[in-house]
Amino acid sequence: MTKRLYQVFWTQTAQWDLKRIIEYVVADSEIQARKIYLTIKLKADNLQHLPLRGRIVPELRYFSVLTYRELISPPWRIIYKMEENKVWVLAVIDGRRNVEDILLDRFI
Repeated sequence: MTKRLYQVFWTQTAQWDLKRIIEYVVADSEIQARKIYLTIKLKADNLQHLPLRGRIVPELRYFSVLTYRELISPPWRIIYKMEENKVWVLAVIDGRRNVEDILLDRFI
């Protein structure tokens, strides 16, 4: 039995989110910024094997929006959606912020 692999793509918005996070952290610690970058990228890249492992985003579920899922890499939330054999990373959000407002602005 062969395992189905999904292609993982990053939207420009998600790339921008990650870039801003790293630029903010690197001001204090280049080592920590590199660690955060690699952790987030690896977690997202691993979606090629098990894309359904992320939970449906709770703030969006409340509004019956069930298309978007997330992985948590504390304090970061990696928001993505699946289409056929593709996974689209849509956003990387700091979970300490008012995530509901950010998500509603972006996805509804």
